[in-house]
Amino acid sequence: MLGIVFTALVDMLEEKISPEFADEVLVEANLQNEGAYTAVGYYPFSDMEKILAVLVNKTGQSVDQLLYGFGEHLFGVLAGAHAEVMTDKMTVLEVLDSLDNDIHVQVRKLYPDADLPSFKVLARKENVIELEYYSQRDLYKLAEGLIDGAAKYLGNTVTHEVTSTSTPHTYIIRVTMD
Repeated sequence: MLGIVFTALVDMLEEKISPEFADEVLVEANLQNEGAYTAVGYYPFSDMEKILAVLVNKTGQSVDQLLYGFGEHLFGVLAGAHAEVMTDKMTVLEVLDSLDNDIHVQVRKLYPDADLPSFKVLARKENVIELEYYSQRDLYKLAEGLIDGAAKYLGNTVTHEVTSTSTPHTYIIRVTMD
């Protein structure tokens, strides 16, 4: 998993709660690297699972709630760090429409070993997009948070619906912009 995801999570914990809380979480997660992440590094997904397990115990929130909230925060971090991929994107639907064929292509240039989810566009109308989301890690709640984070970042209002499919790790996400 990309280091920027971990550094954004630690930063969010420090900002929203406190630096001491973030340190406690990283210590309790018993990570091999003791929570020393860099934005350009790659780290095992098991680190995220350990951090989330500690956060569930400390906050009482579910993993899905935590992933969603983090996704909302993460979009702003990613957009700020990689503004060049956002330059011509005016709506969340434009962002979603360009994920696999533009944004993720740019991400792979910067991070060749990135294990990114796929967002295949199934249908696109003026105010609606339907995507097939695939992630081996089933992080669709993170994706939902990222979508809502993108909408807030761009000043859009959206609703979305996620439906699981019969194919493992695959979901249909329908986003409507008001």
